[in-house]
Amino acid sequence: MGTFLGIIALLITLVAFIPLLGFLNWVAIPISVIFLIICAILKSDNGKTLCIVSIVLGILRLMLGGGIF
Repeated sequence: MGTFLGIIALLITLVAFIPLLGFLNWVAIPISVIFLIICAILKSDNGKTLCIVSIVLGILRLMLGGGIF
């Protein structure tokens, strides 16, 4: 279950990499944090790793796009 949540979080973040959809990172990062908490409760190492990667990629994309793009 945790790995599934991590994959969903990563897919949302990857969709936000499409040009002009960078604003989706403002949705993807909080969802990834919530999924990270759930994965920590479920003790899913793969899920936690995927959620952390999703958070880091989302933050980097926001930094590169100036917070909007």
